[in-house]
Amino acid sequence: MDNDVARKVTVVVPAYNEEETVEGVVGSLLERGYRVLVVDDGSRDSTPEILGRISSRSREVSVYTHIINVGLGAALRTGIKAALLEGADYIVTFDADGQHDPDDISGVLEPLLDGRADVVIGSRDFSEMPVSRRMGNAIMNILTLIFYGCRVSDSQSGLRAFTRKAASLLDIRNVGYGVSSEIIGEIGRKNLKMLEVNIKTIYTPETIAKGTNTSVGIRILLKLVLDLFRRI
Repeated sequence: MDNDVARKVTVVVPAYNEEETVEGVVGSLLERGYRVLVVDDGSRDSTPEILGRISSRSREVSVYTHIINVGLGAALRTGIKAALLEGADYIVTFDADGQHDPDDISGVLEPLLDGRADVVIGSRDFSEMPVSRRMGNAIMNILTLIFYGCRVSDSQSGLRAFTRKAASLLDIRNVGYGVSSEIIGEIGRKNLKMLEVNIKTIYTPETIAKGTNTSVGIRILLKLVLDLFRRI
């Protein structure tokens, strides 16, 4: 990607106990010219020390810290708000566990740069997913349709790109994994133009252990139902 464009992009990386992968992930993003904003969501391993070392070496890395673990949604909310305050023109969310290929960022940014979309979701190949992850993501796609009225092929993807305007319109309230579906709902409510772009996914023991498996999908369903009844 052109360096002038890359400098307008801030990549938000939510991280919780990612000592095995976070340094490599941040390094790969810096190599491609992006500004990186990491939100340490109350990690209890050596993630804080690693992030402190990285940020001391590069002015292109910002680290925001939650004192306790709050959840993925809270980390994304902190990161997106901070990126806006720092003046980002484009904001990309990117998982810290090493599952995303940083070269795919240019692909999800392209529709924003040429005006075809306000938001782009990176869509993974479900046929390559472990069965438990595939079922969990399928459940969440259905729940996203039921609760938010939005049909997407990969509602739980962690690789997303937003224009500054689109990011500023998001009202993120879900503090946990349900945030991914909530973001899709916000896109629909705010009448933002959305596209999906195919991306690669790198499966390792770390990436398989985290994310939306079947049990996580069921827990999110229960929380969505409880939240619905609270509003009635």
